[in-house]
Amino acid sequence: MVGMEDRWLSVDEMGKYLGVSSDTVYRWIDKHAMPAHRMGRLWKFKKDEVDEWVKAGGAADKSRQGQAE
Repeated sequence: MVGMEDRWLSVDEMGKYLGVSSDTVYRWIDKHAMPAHRMGRLWKFKKDEVDEWVKAGGAADKSRQGQAE
């Protein structure tokens, strides 16, 4: 049996896990290539894929990178 840590997460669950709104999750899928898988009308996520994406800077606001501090 698949453990609970290895299951597919919903948009709401991923938002809670990352501490952001569902709207932010949808925006990251659209604008920042967040790793998500479409299952019919629903988006589903693997936690380990999203963790790697975040560590690689996938959630960073690219419009602010390179600006003077």
